[in-house]
Amino acid sequence: MPFQSVFKRYELKFILDKHQKENILSAMEPYMEKDKYGRTTICNVYFDTNDYRLIRRSIEKPVYKEKLRVRKYVGKNSNENVFVELKKKYKKVVYKRRLCMNEEKAFLWLMGEQELDDSSQIAKEIKYFLSYYSNLKPAVFLSYEREAYYSKDESDFRVTFDENILTRDYNFSFKEGAYGDYVLPRDKVLMEIKCSSGIPLWMTSALSKEKIYKTSFSKYGTAYSTKIFPKINGGIQND
Repeated sequence: MPFQSVFKRYELKFILDKHQKENILSAMEPYMEKDKYGRTTICNVYFDTNDYRLIRRSIEKPVYKEKLRVRKYVGKNSNENVFVELKKKYKKVVYKRRLCMNEEKAFLWLMGEQELDDSSQIAKEIKYFLSYYSNLKPAVFLSYEREAYYSKDESDFRVTFDENILTRDYNFSFKEGAYGDYVLPRDKVLMEIKCSSGIPLWMTSALSKEKIYKTSFSKYGTAYSTKIFPKINGGIQND
């Protein structure tokens, strides 16, 4: 099945309670529809250096930052393949490149145990990333349940709702499923608006009516700050 391998867009984040989510869904109904996958569990393994260089840099909110992860979708239409994703952010614009491949093959490649026979531009970018940040390893497992909605007018305007965001810094196998510590309180929802241009007026009005405001939130950043960093007791110093 064809899949999108290159993304360039803005990603705006909002923290909602369950009541606000229902009201936003009501406002979305005339304009958007749920994607064909329904409610999907998304599992991610983020790679980082031994001293968590990538996420520490990201938390500093630089003009440019980048992350590498392996993502697996679990749902009625999912398969055994995973996505290796290189995600970059420059001046608030998100750029994402991804390759679809076998799970075992992906981890062997990223761990430096097997070469990848792929000469595509995306593969070259990820290979350069791996050589620049040598000795990358799985650093955190993040999972959540997602509902995704697309615009009925066939524009690229998209809205996602993530709930039950869980993290762990051990046992990185997708086969073990989604479990761990909560990143957000159970009664909160992370809403993301993804678009290449402006937000439609009807959504702006709905956000204003519900007093919902844009926030800065990173799942991996929050997992590191609240779960991982306290464990290491300040043992990692900033560069």
